[in-house]
Amino acid sequence: MAVTMAEITKLRHLTSAGLMDCKKALAETNGDIEAAVEILRKKGQAVAAKREDRVAAEGCVLSKNEGNFAAIVSLQCETDFVAKNQGFVDLTKKLLDLAVANRCKSLDELKAVKVDGLTVADLVVEEGGKTGEKTELGAYEWLEAPSTTSYNHLGNKLATIVGFNLENVDYQVGRDVAMQVASMNPVAVDRESVPQTTIDQEYNVAVEKTKEEQVKKAVEAALKKAGINPNLVDSEAHIESNIAKGWLTQEEADKARVIAKETAEAKAANLPEQMIKNIAQGRLNKFFKENCLMEQEFIKDGNLTIGKYLEDSQKGLVVVTYKRVNLNED
Repeated sequence: MAVTMAEITKLRHLTSAGLMDCKKALAETNGDIEAAVEILRKKGQAVAAKREDRVAAEGCVLSKNEGNFAAIVSLQCETDFVAKNQGFVDLTKKLLDLAVANRCKSLDELKAVKVDGLTVADLVVEEGGKTGEKTELGAYEWLEAPSTTSYNHLGNKLATIVGFNLENVDYQVGRDVAMQVASMNPVAVDRESVPQTTIDQEYNVAVEKTKEEQVKKAVEAALKKAGINPNLVDSEAHIESNIAKGWLTQEEADKARVIAKETAEAKAANLPEQMIKNIAQGRLNKFFKENCLMEQEFIKDGNLTIGKYLEDSQKGLVVVTYKRVNLNED
């Protein structure tokens, strides 16, 4: 039977599929709209299967908070062109609304949510059929707290959610902290929340760096005392280059090597342990201040930490948890 433009238009409205795809599906089903929708849905599944090996590295990341619940949804695709399409963004918003409305606490829970007879997983597959790109749900994050806030960065690639210990947090205060998380990418809420493995790693790095610096200072002092410029002999490559340029004699180079070796060995064997520990602890404290949200310098006012900003805005207010999703590399 002949397919009418009205039928094609109706099917396009229901599925957002291409005109020719709708026409073919209707012709195949003799004008049965429901059967045609199913064919196009299967086509979406076929597209998804066909692109299993493709990388869905682009996409749209959005966050939302409602009362004591907040969530972030990342719907991913292959190209930024598709990610910026309004239909793709609208679907991400729809999935996010469903996640918040249903208080989903895992990606599997979100995928299983039904709307208009379809699961969220079905909607994602259908979107792949419309765009012709591999489409999948990427990161899904959620949190619960007495108060929550959310922030979506321009471009829909970065989003954050934050939970506070008190109710009725001022909107701007909450937004400021969510923006801080987006901008400064903290590793934990406070130093007590930093994993011990991370603390141990940072401390050990600080110890080794401190030891290297102490040895280097001793070597530089010994070279200067011998009348040799440390900058001319700080590596074998520099030594050979400076000999070739006539800035250093072979005798000076050999002498510098002996001084550097003997001084380094002697200094490394007699480093003051307590001084090394004190300097390393100072470096660890700096790590905490730069990477723990409550201790970070407030991006809007360098005279305040986030902890002080929150205390000034509402006595006893602190962040209890946060989540951050970024499709781009930090």
